[in-house]
Amino acid sequence: RLHIVTWNVATAEPPDDVSSLLHLNSPKSADLYIIGDIQATYTRTGIFRYWGNKGGLSVRLSFYGHTVCFLNCHLAAHMQFASERVDEFEYITDMQTFDCKKTPKVMDHRLVFWFGDLNFRIQDHGMHFVRSCISSQNYNLLWSKDQLNMMKDKEDTLRQFEEGPLDFQPTYKFDLNSDSYDSRLYKTWFGFNSKKRKPAWTDRILWRLRPKDDVKDEQGEKRVGADIRKAKQMEEDEEYPLKIRQDLYTSNMEYCISDHKPVISVFTLELKKMYETPLVRLQPEGDWSADIDAMVVYSPLQPFRSSTWDWIGLYKVGFTAVLDYITYTWVKDDEVAFNEELNQIYMDKEGIPVQGGECVLCYFSSHLNCIIGISEPFKVHESKVAIEEGLMPEKLNQFDRAEQVSK
Repeated sequence: RLHIVTWNVATAEPPDDVSSLLHLNSPKSADLYIIGDIQATYTRTGIFRYWGNKGGLSVRLSFYGHTVCFLNCHLAAHMQFASERVDEFEYITDMQTFDCKKTPKVMDHRLVFWFGDLNFRIQDHGMHFVRSCISSQNYNLLWSKDQLNMMKDKEDTLRQFEEGPLDFQPTYKFDLNSDSYDSRLYKTWFGFNSKKRKPAWTDRILWRLRPKDDVKDEQGEKRVGADIRKAKQMEEDEEYPLKIRQDLYTSNMEYCISDHKPVISVFTLELKKMYETPLVRLQPEGDWSADIDAMVVYSPLQPFRSSTWDWIGLYKVGFTAVLDYITYTWVKDDEVAFNEELNQIYMDKEGIPVQGGECVLCYFSSHLNCIIGISEPFKVHESKVAIEEGLMPEKLNQFDRAEQVSK
C-alpha cells in the first residue's frame, strides 16, 4: 500500500505532529528493503524561471525492480493561466533528467505519481452555483468545468494520467483557521475591491502507468518500440506486470492553518517482482551483547559496485527509516578478514545496546543509496557486566534510553 499526501501550507508553519496525516501511526514497518536507486531533482518555474516559488520536485526510485517517479508540482496561480500551467508541467518533465540509462526522464518511468498544488480552477460557473453544489455535495456538476479535466481533452500527455473521482469538497480557498470558504475582499493595485476566490480543486493526486508504445508512424503502420530502449521496456512490462488500484482519494478538513486543505490518496500496488535475491547476505557471528566486540559475516550474492562509504548498521526489529540505526560500522575500514565468498566485519561493543533486544543487520550501499541486504532477526543479549555493576540510566546508550521511555 502506498500513502500520498499533498498540502500547500502557504506561509504557515506546519503542525509539529502530522503523523496521522502521513499515516505514520501504522503498526506495520516501512517496506524499505526493496526500495533503491533513489535520485532527486527539481525545476524552477517562478519569475523568469529563476524563482523557486513555483516549479517541480521529483524523486525517482526502483521498487522490486519497477521504476517509480514521484513528481510534486506547484504551478502558476489564477483562473486565466490554465494553459500556462500545462506549459509549466511540460517544461518540468522535459527539463528534469536522471542519471539512469533506462529512465532518464520522468515520463520514462513505469509508474509516475503527479501531485501537488496544481492550481487548476473551476471555470465558467459562478460563485453561487459552485458553492451551492458544494453545500449539496453535488460535486459531479462541477467536474466538466474543472480546468484540469478540460485540459485533458486537449493534451494527449495529460490524458495518460488517471485520477479518482473528485468526491470531496474543493480544497481551496479557505479562511485561515476555519472551514469557511474565502470571505475576504481583496484590494487591487488601484485600491478597488476584487472578487472573492471561487472554491477549486487546486490540490490533486494523479498517476500514470507507462502506456504500450503502439502509436502509428507517418505511413500509418503500427510501430512497436520507437527504439531499442522502448522495445526492451515493452518486453519488461509484459513479463513483469504492474497493477495499481486507488483505495482512497479524499481531503482532510481538520487542518486549518492554511487556505488549502490536505489531499490524501491511498493506493494498492500489485506487481511481479523483478528481483528476488538480495545483493548481499549477512548474519551475526556468535552471541551478541555489549560485553564484547561483535562480528558480522556477509557474502555478495550478486555483483554490485562496492565503496569505502558502504556501511553495515544494527537496527531494532521494526525500524522505519534507514537512519534509525542503533550503531553502524564501515565495511572497508573495519574489515577483519575476507575471501571471494565471505567477509568478516568488526563492530565495536560501545554501540551495542546494554539492555539487548531483537535486532537485524543491514548493508547500506552508498552507490545505490539504499539497503541491499538484511539479516534474519537475532537476539542481542543483556549485558552481564552492566547488571553486575548496576548500570545507571544515564549511562545507557541512545537505543537503551528509547527502550526505557517506551516502557
